[in-house]
Amino acid sequence: MEFKDYYKIMGLERSATQDEIKRAHRQLARKYHPDVSKVANAEAHFKEVGEAYEVLKDPEKRAAYDQLGANWKGGQEFRPPPDWGAGFETRGRGSPEGDASDHSDFFESLFRRGFDESRGEHPGERTFHANGQDHHAKIQIDLEDAYHGAQRTLNLRLPEVDAQGHVQVREHQIEFTIPKGVRAGQHIRLAGQGGAGTGQGQSGDLYLEVEFRPHAHYRVDKHDVYLDLPVAPWEAALGAQIEVPTPSGRVELKIPAGSASGGKLRLKGRGIPAKTPGDFYFVLQIAVPPAPTETEQAAYRALAAQFKSFNPRTKLGVLA
Repeated sequence: MEFKDYYKIMGLERSATQDEIKRAHRQLARKYHPDVSKVANAEAHFKEVGEAYEVLKDPEKRAAYDQLGANWKGGQEFRPPPDWGAGFETRGRGSPEGDASDHSDFFESLFRRGFDESRGEHPGERTFHANGQDHHAKIQIDLEDAYHGAQRTLNLRLPEVDAQGHVQVREHQIEFTIPKGVRAGQHIRLAGQGGAGTGQGQSGDLYLEVEFRPHAHYRVDKHDVYLDLPVAPWEAALGAQIEVPTPSGRVELKIPAGSASGGKLRLKGRGIPAKTPGDFYFVLQIAVPPAPTETEQAAYRALAAQFKSFNPRTKLGVLA
């Protein structure tokens, strides 16, 4: 998708104050309003300006957008980084304004499906004694943390508007416990770590939405964990007893004779811990030894001669 330069769309510098953003929006909204504008493609410009304003008027969205950096230019091919939104603390609030059809794919990929999904609304009565707002942030943890639990320290960034109308990011550190068995998409609630209350009102809570960092070997589906396990052709054909890794430690695994590539071997209850724990699956992948020498090539020719009636493409039918 194309990167949207919201500052350029609104004719602003990245250092613009919130008041300058509001003034620019009023001027451009009048200029491109489809009911009165004579400018070509006025409606498209009007929507584009509205989308840019929705991001830049919101200190949290603006701070998150700014972290992408000033090196991107409008029209460049863009994909959100894997850790998009992680560590940004947001106040409780509802979903993005407007219908999805009013926004570009760029906006949708960053805010509706990413940044704003972590926000919930927990309004309290705004009286003299009012409870503080709940805050939300995304965190990335290692798969091993879900197996064993862990103590972690997190640096959070909370966007705020200073007295001059500029968005500043205040960083603060918080210590928390990752409970054993937590899943991706679940929230860790830290009581009293959200916004401060008014008067005698209690502080809000902080909700940390969990994501797993990409792992070099394992992949996760809810509570189940998968590992692509390379096996030698003779191990698959004849069977074998091998030692293999899992996030909870190494185990002995029996490869049944006659195993095929893509076959699954299950360790029941060895997935992510829970009241009903997940399972761990080994997905067999036949690893073919290289044959750089004449001796090794001769071994393959002898094998081909021994199994000359074997056709690995039989299941393709007429294409075989």
